[in-house]
Amino acid sequence: MTTTPQASAQPGELLDDMAPLSLEDLARICHMAPTWVSERLETGLLQAEGQGGHWRFASASIVRARRLAHLETTFDADPHLAALTTDLIEEVAQLRQRLQHLEAALGTPVPPR
Repeated sequence: MTTTPQASAQPGELLDDMAPLSLEDLARICHMAPTWVSERLETGLLQAEGQGGHWRFASASIVRARRLAHLETTFDADPHLAALTTDLIEEVAQLRQRLQHLEAALGTPVPPR
């Protein structure tokens, strides 16, 4: 018997250790219908590995999909607007991480601009 990984990640929990998820698993984690995931795949708002209906989603897709679902349902956002917002949130997180690495390399905090 195989078990489906539970992707209700807690703060600080590593998602990279999780096995890839199926379309149905991702839909369930996002509290959305499988058609919702399929539509986001077709429009390029979500990325997956596989083809012919046998999609596998990496752990990074979980965070992105949950964020898309949250923005769409909470704010009644258009899927493309939710994706743009998600892109910006992800970019800010990457920039903050780069800044932390730079601060660590310099040994001092970089003053805010």
